Amino acid sequence: MNITYTNVISVEDCDKLRNSAGWPQMHHDQIKTGLKNSAFIVAAKDEELTVGMARLVSDGGYVAFIVDVLVLPEYQRKGIGKTMMTKIMEYIRGNLKAGYCIQIDLMAAKGKEKFYEEFGFAKRPDDFYGCGMTQRIKANLG
Repeated sequence: MNITYTNVISVEDCDKLRNSAGWPQMHHDQIKTGLKNSAFIVAAKDEELTVGMARLVSDGGYVAFIVDVLVLPEYQRKGIGKTMMTKIMEYIRGNLKAGYCIQIDLMAAKGKEKFYEEFGFAKRPDDFYGCGMTQRIKANLG
């Protein structure tokens, strides 16, 4: 296994990784737009096979959100997710201007909290923060 990392991923590969995690199906136009508007993307490849991805979404000011941290099940626990997260955190730190600070948020999948704690993320709720929240909205067809 020779894993390489790139900053480009196809819509089809992104869709395949999402499906491997059992995530809801997305329209390919939405995936294309989401990828295009990402601040930073990391994709992991085993030769021609895309085996992982992670994205950073940012307002360009003081808030960033790490999303779509995905690794094919058969490639998990091999350090790929850790390398992708390291690359995202290096990107954030490398682009932070002197004197600036940034809030980085993410929503950990159930049972994956410890993975993100290794990167300095704190579980919510805690003594300061309330719980993270989410909502999914789906439009009716036609």
